[in-house]
Amino acid sequence: MTSSTSKADHRKNWLLAALEPEDLAHLEPHLETVILPKGTILYEAGDPIRYTYFPHDAIVGLINVMEEGQFVEVASFGREGLFGLISAIVSREAFGRYKVQVPGTASRIALDRMQKAMQVRPKLRRLILGYSEALLAQTFQTVSCNAIHTVEARCCNWLLSTRDRIDEDLLPLTHADMAELLGVQRSTVSTVLRTFQTQGLITQQRGGIIITDRSGLEEITCECYGRIRHTFARLLPVPLSWT
Repeated sequence: MTSSTSKADHRKNWLLAALEPEDLAHLEPHLETVILPKGTILYEAGDPIRYTYFPHDAIVGLINVMEEGQFVEVASFGREGLFGLISAIVSREAFGRYKVQVPGTASRIALDRMQKAMQVRPKLRRLILGYSEALLAQTFQTVSCNAIHTVEARCCNWLLSTRDRIDEDLLPLTHADMAELLGVQRSTVSTVLRTFQTQGLITQQRGGIIITDRSGLEEITCECYGRIRHTFARLLPVPLSWT
């Protein structure tokens, strides 16, 4: 992972873009832009959290690794949010594995700096509290989705959510990536994606999936996709495309 002091990228994150100019100016001297290669493990469970990250076009998953080796993603973070703050209020230890699922860039700031800024900038604090509520609602919906909805619907949900976060129809996701995200066998994902391709919803290529019929995917995804978007639109100043 490499970094630079470039300031031009910070507003690619929707939370940073929503800050009042004086609040962003308070943070900006302490923000750095970092490159997050795919597969990078930023934290393992129990690791001390040192930085708060604001993704731009990267997507980072929070993965729970069980004692017997099974794992499942329980939350994900893209340009609509942040990670490395809410779970570090008391213990400052990572809940689970933070892994870069989609490569890209992010702004980051030392955790101590971020916590001090929240103490003295009330509008910044309110924005973070709004995101915390949205993230809790997202996690609530995701747990319900994993327990009730089909793999096909959950797969649609993830494809659409990834598309929303990177603004590209070409998603750099493999069958192995999708299996990890959904907590299912790779063969199950291959069968689902093959069906989607036959239906004309996607095209598969080496190392990626191309969405060719977004409206078609929206018709067969579960209610969770729309509910999560609505929650973020209600609690946060997200772009009109998310409303």
